[in-house]
Amino acid sequence: MTKTLVTGPHGPPDISYNLDYDNYLARTQRRLQTEKLPKDLPSGFPQQIQNNLVWDGKDLAEKYDWNYTLTTDDLTEIESALRHFKAQNLGLGFINQDTFPLPNLHKTLRDISKEIHMGHGFKVIRGVPVASHTREENIIMYAGISCHIAPVRGRQSFLDTGVDVALAHVKDMTSVVDGIKIGAPAYTNVKQAFHTDIGDVVALLCLAEGVGGGESYLSSSWKVYNELAATRPDLIHTLSEYWAADTFGKIDIPYWHAPLLYHEPAKDTTPERVILHYSRRTFTGYLGLPRSANIPPLTEAQAEALDALHFTAEKYALSLDFRQGDIQYINNFGLFHGRASFQDSKEKQRHLIRIWLRDPEYAWEIPEPLRNKWDRVYKDVKPENTVFPLEPPIATGSDNNPGRKGLVAKGWHRLVQASQRMLVPS
Repeated sequence: MTKTLVTGPHGPPDISYNLDYDNYLARTQRRLQTEKLPKDLPSGFPQQIQNNLVWDGKDLAEKYDWNYTLTTDDLTEIESALRHFKAQNLGLGFINQDTFPLPNLHKTLRDISKEIHMGHGFKVIRGVPVASHTREENIIMYAGISCHIAPVRGRQSFLDTGVDVALAHVKDMTSVVDGIKIGAPAYTNVKQAFHTDIGDVVALLCLAEGVGGGESYLSSSWKVYNELAATRPDLIHTLSEYWAADTFGKIDIPYWHAPLLYHEPAKDTTPERVILHYSRRTFTGYLGLPRSANIPPLTEAQAEALDALHFTAEKYALSLDFRQGDIQYINNFGLFHGRASFQDSKEKQRHLIRIWLRDPEYAWEIPEPLRNKWDRVYKDVKPENTVFPLEPPIATGSDNNPGRKGLVAKGWHRLVQASQRMLVPS
């Protein structure tokens, strides 16, 4: 039986990437008054999840210390590992637990991985000495520490030559690129809606702070699930159905077709879990990447569900200041993350770098509809074929944009030379 799409009173839903709480409340009231909505949860979905991953940001600090500050001994060991790696004259793709050895800190980092996967879902390592090192050295330390937490690195993107890009820059680029040509809020200074990335663990290192703002927001997606399951079971139905997420013409399919919500029953070695995976902009578009016309339209139920995810997450969110030298590790299956708007100056510009990680020891099972996405991140990533850009080349609105190729080429010629050592035959 084909499901009829329920659109707004005058066509597709009135929703954009920009958040509008009044619009959300009006849509909710209209749907509750005019639609017959399911009162029960989908078959098999729990009424409530109970776990350390279910938390409220308002009182979490009373129960959990999420910071680990590097000790003097830790820093000495990191500096030694940095010298050890550089002496081997390897490409940066070869950073691993053997080439960046941390014999004493290793156990602490493995405990952090366990906390990320089986505890509260995140941890912040503080005190990486970025100010006293070059950009290349900072990347080596960042990747080196991270590989002890989760040894598998994913590709952020890839070049036409087949080279995998393992690191992305999160920075406001509107001073050098027309803002209307930018397709993702990561390259602006605006507020980011709650979302998830692709990959198991999202790692972010703060290279530099801006003038103000830019707080990092985290929220338990399991807490969000519990509230929606208790108050709006119809939205659990909507979230567990298949959605069309825009690929903006970047890959060989026009859209990903998958649910936003998954339920994984308890097994002998793993607890019951729910997984929420989504990015708002893939359903609404953003500036230079507007929503494609050739994909199925959003329904009113989907529009409300998108807003419900954000505003419920906001209700229970935790705000973290992001200091220079902080590395934030996030369980991408169990947490949403977002960001406050921020201000830069010529002298102070907020600059984060991001890698996606996977730890085979603690990794969660990947829902079948997401496997193709995860394969695009982790499958066949080879150290000899991996680069780490020093500067942030960005994708603009579309491949047809005449300025895009020049902009990308200008950025990519600054790839750190060490990343390419193993790409050039001797």
